[in-house]
Amino acid sequence: MIPAITAVRMSGARNRADLPLLVLGPSLGTSATTLWTACATRLTEAFDVLAWDLPGHGHNRSVPEEPFTMAELAQGVLRVVDDILEQRGEVGDSFFYAGDSVGGAVGLQLLLDSPERIDAAALLCTGARIGTPDLWAGRIGQVSVSGTPVMVAGSAERWFGPDFLDREPARGSALLVALQETDDDGYVQVCGALAGFDVRDRLAEIGAPVLAVAGEVDVATPPDGLREIADGVKDGRFVELPGVAHLAPAEAPDEVAALLRSHFLGEAPLPVPPSEVVEDMTVAEVRAAGLAVRREVLGDAHVDRATDSATDLTRDFQDFITQYAWGGVWTRPGLDRRSRSMVTLTALVARGHHEELAMHVRAALRNGLTVEEIKEVLLQTAIYCGVPDANTAFRVAQQVLADEGLL
Repeated sequence: MIPAITAVRMSGARNRADLPLLVLGPSLGTSATTLWTACATRLTEAFDVLAWDLPGHGHNRSVPEEPFTMAELAQGVLRVVDDILEQRGEVGDSFFYAGDSVGGAVGLQLLLDSPERIDAAALLCTGARIGTPDLWAGRIGQVSVSGTPVMVAGSAERWFGPDFLDREPARGSALLVALQETDDDGYVQVCGALAGFDVRDRLAEIGAPVLAVAGEVDVATPPDGLREIADGVKDGRFVELPGVAHLAPAEAPDEVAALLRSHFLGEAPLPVPPSEVVEDMTVAEVRAAGLAVRREVLGDAHVDRATDSATDLTRDFQDFITQYAWGGVWTRPGLDRRSRSMVTLTALVARGHHEELAMHVRAALRNGLTVEEIKEVLLQTAIYCGVPDANTAFRVAQQVLADEGLL
């Protein structure tokens, strides 16, 4: 059964047909307005922004009597988008799409079922499978017995990153009120659609450009699931937002808006001033953040060896690297780690630092680069750094990838 979907115009009542159409999808238990408004205000000058509400959520008080699948939910979304496209005089045209959580799952379904309709997609805090059937069965049981208010306390913990409710109490409260006011049956129906959703084995079918955005501290849809999407589709890119949990458009509206404009329009990402990165952080906090990133990128074994082998002569140098290279640069949000790995590989080849190249080939794999992408980076260095250096770099990379069982 195809459910009724309610459109929410975020660009106001004016006809914005002169701008590309951007469709925004919500998370379970939220409304389009509470989740996307802060971000959408940063997008309306560049897009005609249309959001939509799930059955029983926000402005959509319609709840079907029969269960629906994710594919049917996606068809419902496409119907309402087609109505807007008709008003714009663009019947059957394509559009940009961005969705959070179940909204991202709908985006994946649209990319699979109607690939010609999506120019590019941004999928936030989601997965090719979200949770497990048992998890959703438990959630359905809870809400069926006690209603959506029973979900508020747990969602307050899962939805938001550290201190968000203290920083943005009005925005956080509005989201939790929207959850409490969600129709019980509508919530349950969406849980049922999520329980049957699993497109992990179909990601390779997706050809449109996909930006996969993860929240660093998202426990509902952890970053690995977004990496899986970025790696699985034909043209994917992964970005992780520091300190963000499950509702990225509400938690980090500036960063999400900049990412969407960059992904859809090719705009250069806005640089982040250094003061915004280390502001209010002590030296110890910068060092701790650097050590955490160093372990994530290089692996515990490498960092432990470097730490354990430090002597009175080298210990301060190891601390210097951790604090300034990893805490001061690798933690900056201006580039995702994939991009930083590409820059680092190029710099090591250019300077002939082949003794560190193997380490950073492994780091690039940990940061989500594919073997094909590493090959392309090294081919690029052959032109701009020199064929002899690239020849050595290929030999080093060949050995690393063979050791990792990738060749």
